[in-house]
Amino acid sequence: MKNEMINWQALSKQEQQNALARPAISESRLLSQQVENILSNVRNNGDKALFELTEKFDGVKLNKLSVSQAQINAAKKALTPKRYQAIKTAYEQIRRFHQAQIAEDITVETTPGVRCTLKTEAIESVGLYIPAGSAPLPSTVLMLGVPAQLAQCPRTVLVCPPDKQGNLANEVLVAADLCEIDEIYSVGGAQGCAALAFGTETIQAVNKIFGPGNKYVTEAKKQLSQQVNGFAIDMPAGPSEVLVIADKNANAAFVAADLLSQAEHGPDSQVILLSDSQSLIEAVQSQLLAQVAILSRRSIAEQALTQSRLILTSNLAEAVEVSNLYGPEHLIIQTENAQDLLNKLRNAGSIFVGAYTPESAGDYASGTNHVLPTYGYSKVISSLSLADFSRRYTVQEITKTGLSNLAECITELTDAEGLDGHKRAVTIRLEEQGA
Repeated sequence: MKNEMINWQALSKQEQQNALARPAISESRLLSQQVENILSNVRNNGDKALFELTEKFDGVKLNKLSVSQAQINAAKKALTPKRYQAIKTAYEQIRRFHQAQIAEDITVETTPGVRCTLKTEAIESVGLYIPAGSAPLPSTVLMLGVPAQLAQCPRTVLVCPPDKQGNLANEVLVAADLCEIDEIYSVGGAQGCAALAFGTETIQAVNKIFGPGNKYVTEAKKQLSQQVNGFAIDMPAGPSEVLVIADKNANAAFVAADLLSQAEHGPDSQVILLSDSQSLIEAVQSQLLAQVAILSRRSIAEQALTQSRLILTSNLAEAVEVSNLYGPEHLIIQTENAQDLLNKLRNAGSIFVGAYTPESAGDYASGTNHVLPTYGYSKVISSLSLADFSRRYTVQEITKTGLSNLAECITELTDAEGLDGHKRAVTIRLEEQGA
């Protein structure tokens, strides 16, 4: 495990860039070709390909893809009351925050007789990809299912890889039921994404796919967004990451726990600490060694820590500059003047303010969405919200008077651009009314 302290001021510009470099995303030709072959197989062979690929990659031979209502009902009965209540509480929290995001149409009379409207309408069909690697992810079901439910998407489809017995986790099915998702399929990987994009005999194609996944899912989403007309993905994906800004008064045990909570996601996760206190960094180093030793996913966290950074800055203002340069997925502020720093921090997917705001809260139950831009995309892409499940379009309605009011402006600009047809579409109307 490597977690030596880096003195930011002692680095050259190139060394500073290297210090903030992300782990390389695998973009090998082999991965690209493998995914391309899977997509082509599903496109040409439909359900047959899904059954064969599920047996090959998930180790289970299915006789059907769809999950029945009876299976959902059985999942509800199988959960302990405590587990069910936890899922329901998280659902209610997430719903409360996202409900406030419901958009209303905006209408403006830009000039007398010219009425312009911005309308918001749900995307007709959305696909939710739920990973199922080492553990079920009901939290991701909620993060995707709640906004789809509130946006009132006419059709919401959930896909998730089955376990060795061909089942989906009870927690996943119960979370889906709370979100009123009644179209659920036991298929995952690149083949599950392909089914959502192309459609098969059983699974009808959707307009947009949401959700995280491994490198095959990430590559599949990228390729499908370029292959299928009118098909969209939620955002570019990369390894998970967190950056913590802490001062001398921060609790080193809290900071180390936050770093490790992200490091345990995967060996390619990246965690960064920025502090103006050498003593705090040294205390965090000790805490990392002590706490990682007791994690069930210790080996994964230790691998992630080899490419993570503990950076000493000359002051907190410099820490803010470095954070904005990096643009983390998750940003945690554990300083005395946390609110003051918040006003200067620009680039982050989601920000956690104060000693008692762990990133884990946002992952599960504070109410914000945990689907966030990674790999520096937080500089230009927003965290997932209700708006991602809808599209906006404009409507304009102009009276004869309104067109007369605008005619001189339009015709002058059409002359400037040499577009006679555009000009005639205006003047012919004015001539008809005798103006």
